[in-house]
Amino acid sequence: MSEAVDIKSEIRDWWAGAPMTYGERHGGTEYIRPDGSIELVELGSRRFFEIADERFYGWNRPLHGARPFEKIFDYERYSGRPVLEIGCGMGCMAMNWAQAGAQITAVDLNPVAVAQTTRRFEVFGLNGTIRQVDAETVPFADASFDYAYSWGVLHHTPGTAVGLQQMRRVLKPGGEIGVMLYHRHSLLYRYTVAFIEGWLNDERDVLSERELASRYGDGAREEGNPHTWPVTIPEVEELFSGFENLSVRILGTDVPDILNVLGPNLAGRLGERRKASLARRYGWSLWITARKGHG
Repeated sequence: MSEAVDIKSEIRDWWAGAPMTYGERHGGTEYIRPDGSIELVELGSRRFFEIADERFYGWNRPLHGARPFEKIFDYERYSGRPVLEIGCGMGCMAMNWAQAGAQITAVDLNPVAVAQTTRRFEVFGLNGTIRQVDAETVPFADASFDYAYSWGVLHHTPGTAVGLQQMRRVLKPGGEIGVMLYHRHSLLYRYTVAFIEGWLNDERDVLSERELASRYGDGAREEGNPHTWPVTIPEVEELFSGFENLSVRILGTDVPDILNVLGPNLAGRLGERRKASLARRYGWSLWITARKGHG
């Protein structure tokens, strides 16, 4: 039990020290702008939220419609209804739900994330409930939410399955879930982590697969984070076995950058069709949707 508590403390403290700001340095607030200039902003300022969101949105352009992430989130359907986010980070996604009229509850293990999401809601005049919560011990009543989602978070806790069970518990019967988890059979993992670091640099001799993924996943330039374990699609099917209508979509917006590491302008030379095909198979992100049954 103490070992589980220790790793949770490490995870909380690491992310508090290096929050997901999307800066040039993980956790930093310095950004290189499109014109090449460098802009340093204050954490928690309106400009910080604007510039961090700009970068986050830019990485996910294919998912946007009239609203950011409209192609994966049904804002209209859940307007006025209770929605839960597990792992709110700096509050960007929670903000979009609040602006669309949802009764958003956003939680995170990291106190800095909670403080910054609270600050964001103050800056933009939004309503929502924001709390410091462990995804594995969600303190909400059964059947409290119509929709629950998590973006790039549950692979950072050793109890991914427990976190998903908690999300299922607090969903109303018929409620839906959306979860993004990192993909272990991605080009990023296979080439950057397993091949370059694990094989070429001999890190596999001293680090387990899980330790490799953690060390060279989020925050790699800062010696990595305490826990990251990307999943495979068969593992997703097992993790979501208590749900109905399971769907898994591979998101490959990262693939062009990895291809260009493999060869100069390789992404451009491959052409759109071949690049899209690779992205659909070997993207770093899995977008998983499912529904809680009525039984």
